[in-house]
Amino acid sequence: MVRFADWLGQQAPTETPNGTNVTEVISNPKIGPVGEFLHGLGIPYYGVLGALITFVVALFVLYSLGRATVVPFVSRLLNRRGLDTHEKKPLLRLTKLLVVFVAIAIAFRAAGYRGLLTSLATIGAAATLAIGFALQDTISNFVAGVFIYTDRPFRIGDWIEWEAGTYAGIVEDITFRVTRVRTFDNELLTVPNSILTGDVIKNPVAKDELRLQFTFGIGYEDDIEQATDIIIEEAERHPDILDDPAPTMRMSTDGALADSYVGLTSRFWIADPNRADFLKIRGEYITNVKQRFDEAGIDIPFPQADLSGRVGIENPRRIESSE
Repeated sequence: MVRFADWLGQQAPTETPNGTNVTEVISNPKIGPVGEFLHGLGIPYYGVLGALITFVVALFVLYSLGRATVVPFVSRLLNRRGLDTHEKKPLLRLTKLLVVFVAIAIAFRAAGYRGLLTSLATIGAAATLAIGFALQDTISNFVAGVFIYTDRPFRIGDWIEWEAGTYAGIVEDITFRVTRVRTFDNELLTVPNSILTGDVIKNPVAKDELRLQFTFGIGYEDDIEQATDIIIEEAERHPDILDDPAPTMRMSTDGALADSYVGLTSRFWIADPNRADFLKIRGEYITNVKQRFDEAGIDIPFPQADLSGRVGIENPRRIESSE
């Protein structure tokens, strides 16, 4: 049976473009303290095993130290800068990736694989193009994640809508590849970042104030001025509706004089908007206006259709004769 060391010696040397012998680098790394210790114990392949053990131990120690010191330090530094969760999460993920890369590089050197680092760099550069073609979608999502982080169209905790309101929810997490949105039915949507950057995103809570509007329909026989006064008064009475900008009322721009009603559109503003406040305030306001309309005898008509008419008879004599 051919020994592993003899088999290694039978292999044709493989050289990288910079002249590094890969077989020699892997099979004959620099012998460190661990390799010397194993050699003293008479363990075969002490050079390879010693370098491997040194690499694993160094990687574990360096990564653990980085997670225990560098990551908390960067987190405290970001807190001092006053960054919010939206800004902190991507930076902390990037810090953890850098800790991994640095730990691997130092562990390779500690294990004596200096030539192998150069070989890996050459091989990695040659494989980058192929990987780029294979991971086009992933790379596009990564770039889109960077744009989301820099442009800040929304943040974690924001209520967003996209695809013309087909999807809506609260942003729970933003990564370099996907954004996770919790719908109002408590469903989790995992959305590729490229979809969000390539579509129109509606963010109702991006500003400190939000204007709401609702169209009330009254009958043609009802008093428009009285209905307008009620709509404005109830908006002014509600504690969560702002006085500045003041509530307004306009004839509906879309079908003001509809088939069965006259449309009156109320516009009012709320502060510190969120989904819960949006629904609560609008619901209370509509309920109050409806009660005032009922007290004033103002109807909110429903669609009606006139089905009256006579059925024509083409040949009445044929009916008489059949009798």
